[in-house]
Amino acid sequence: MTCHLLPLCNRGKRMIQKLKLFTDSTNFTKALIVTFAAVMPVIILSQFGLFQMGFAVAIGAVLIYPSDIPSNLPHRIRGLLTASLIVVSCTLVVNLLQDLPFLFYPIIVLLVFFLSMISVYGQRATMVSFSGLLALTLASGHLHQGWDILVHCGLVWAGGLIYTLTSLTFNYLNPYRYTELQMVECLKLTSKYMKQRGHLWDIDTDREKIIEKQLFLQVELNTIHESLREVLLRKGSNAGNSNRSRKMLLIFISLVEVLELALSTSFDHSKLHEKFSKHPKVISTYQNLAYNLAAALKNISKSLENKRPYVSSHQLLHDLEAFEKAIRNYENEQGEKTIAEDVYLLTNMLHYAEKQVEKIKVIERAFMINIGVKDMQGRDRDMEKFLSPEYYPLHTLKENLSLSSTIFRLSLRLTITIAIGFIIGALFPLQNVYWILLTIVVIMRPGYGLTKQRSYQRIAGTVIGCVIAFGLLAVIHQPVAIAILAIAFMLLGFAFTAINYRIGATFVTIFVVFVYSMLNPDISQVIQYRIVDTAIGAGLAFIANYFFWPSWEFIQLPVFIKKSIEANRNYLEEISLLYNKKGSVPTSYRVARKNAFIEVGNLTASYQRMTQEPKSKQKQQLQVYKLAVLNHTLLSSLASLGTYIQSHHTTKASDAFNVVVQAVARNLNYTIALLNMDEQAKEIQLAQKEELAARFTELKNIRIRELQESQLTDEETFKLKMQEAQLIIEQLVWLNNLSEKIVKATKQLELGK
Repeated sequence: MTCHLLPLCNRGKRMIQKLKLFTDSTNFTKALIVTFAAVMPVIILSQFGLFQMGFAVAIGAVLIYPSDIPSNLPHRIRGLLTASLIVVSCTLVVNLLQDLPFLFYPIIVLLVFFLSMISVYGQRATMVSFSGLLALTLASGHLHQGWDILVHCGLVWAGGLIYTLTSLTFNYLNPYRYTELQMVECLKLTSKYMKQRGHLWDIDTDREKIIEKQLFLQVELNTIHESLREVLLRKGSNAGNSNRSRKMLLIFISLVEVLELALSTSFDHSKLHEKFSKHPKVISTYQNLAYNLAAALKNISKSLENKRPYVSSHQLLHDLEAFEKAIRNYENEQGEKTIAEDVYLLTNMLHYAEKQVEKIKVIERAFMINIGVKDMQGRDRDMEKFLSPEYYPLHTLKENLSLSSTIFRLSLRLTITIAIGFIIGALFPLQNVYWILLTIVVIMRPGYGLTKQRSYQRIAGTVIGCVIAFGLLAVIHQPVAIAILAIAFMLLGFAFTAINYRIGATFVTIFVVFVYSMLNPDISQVIQYRIVDTAIGAGLAFIANYFFWPSWEFIQLPVFIKKSIEANRNYLEEISLLYNKKGSVPTSYRVARKNAFIEVGNLTASYQRMTQEPKSKQKQQLQVYKLAVLNHTLLSSLASLGTYIQSHHTTKASDAFNVVVQAVARNLNYTIALLNMDEQAKEIQLAQKEELAARFTELKNIRIRELQESQLTDEETFKLKMQEAQLIIEQLVWLNNLSEKIVKATKQLELGK
């Protein structure tokens, strides 16, 4: 009997663990904050017969909620207060102009356009804009007269302030949890990336598919890295003022280094499988080590997520020893037949693994000991330069007032669609026109793919939610029970909206229907109109995204390709400066490296969005993917060269080295000119291939001659310097080949078509 119950108990424990993790998540915490801030005023004021006033306060809290994005405290407060001011202003304007249609509609249309346009200033501005748009549409369905307008606006403002205070209180009670959960996600994504590297060693694996997965993981990692930089590094944060903050910063820096090292180190898996086909133990031992690198990061993430002391469950040092032993066994088995190149390849694999183990050990130690300021060892120097500037110049808005801007297209599209929504509401006997407008605002996104997806999810969630709500109300008639369930569904709706939009829409719909059931006994009519209005709004958003200045990815792709190539070129220039000048790694180098990672990730994300669009709009998809992979490979090669230069005492750079670097940069500049459709630049002839080939030969000869003429103290030093010469030459040849492939692939793009 006990044996039969054991799987059930284990399943129950897993469910409890998942529930615990869900309730500890950032999404649930934010949902709890907005639910508390919205519900408490309603409960308290209802005791004095002031339900409507409580409801107005709740609306204010809910409208401010979207703009509450994580950051350091001063920026967070400014964002929430700005959102409160915009929400109240929009509510006031709608109510004041309701009886003046000749002013009401033009001003509302202009406000929609303006609020949409402020999204050009980044994520915080986008969410503040969203709060304002929600306020406009919601106010059009809850109009007031005379003195009641000011009272209502004051209550809405109070709701925004209550939400702000509630959010800050939660933050005070657990100030580090958001950072920890973001770090958990970063650890998990890095672990997945490392696990994919382990899969590359499977002999029959689809390596192209794995590389594609790695590209998409890099997009997610770029996003989480930016979020962590914002919280850990922004001026005014307490990132360096406590042991816990220093831990998080040290872990973050180490994770970035883990990813860079992984990206900068690649192996010819097919060649290695072929070479060691008769000695599979070598490959399998290394693959086990590769998997354990990923597993160690995942284990660290679980420890942080579950708030438990970290205990290492993977003996990475033993895995290294096992791989070293496998290499020695291979040499012993081969005896005199041992090929130096084979041992060199295995040694490179060992050195890479040693470096990764070293970085993971730094992360592990950060969980086990207190981190002092001296432990950072200058690693956080000039880190704030990695952040995007937090200012809002007017020229940024002006520069985006053209059809070439995705935000401008979205603003036009949203404005026209909202206007059509108003027209439909005026022509047809619809009960709640503002539901149509709300649906349009919530669903419409810059890209066609996401708008289409959210349209389907919104309609499905609304229908399912109405069915469930109707079924529950058929058997539940107690107002108190309905109110409690409404609060629970509100909490779940907000919690799931960011995780699974369809489930979130389902819970929100149930909550809305329950609230209306307490206000209006004819609930079947409410459900009917809710479904109809949602379907109309979703349909309008979907149609508008296809026909009104659509932002098809093939239109924007040349921009993403160009930025990616520019970032790689800038990274190359920083590597060249470092190799020529030597010394410590400057901040400009690290910023250039970060930008290269981000821009290659943006190009991959654009390709991802293209795959969600109609087939007729997926123009030159294979060519775009080829350019994304080439840029990623170029970045990998650059990172490899940069990592080698940082970790070795290198010799003086020769003139030939600089000539070849300039040739690679010239190829990239030529590609940029092609993407700019610069007719004069297209006619510029690239350097003659014969001259460049001569430069490669010259580079090799100069390096050998310099090394032989230098006063070397021992043979080992000579070998190390020869190794440097060989690696640098190979990397330059590879970089030049990649840059030429990028030029060729770009020429094959049918730009502007």
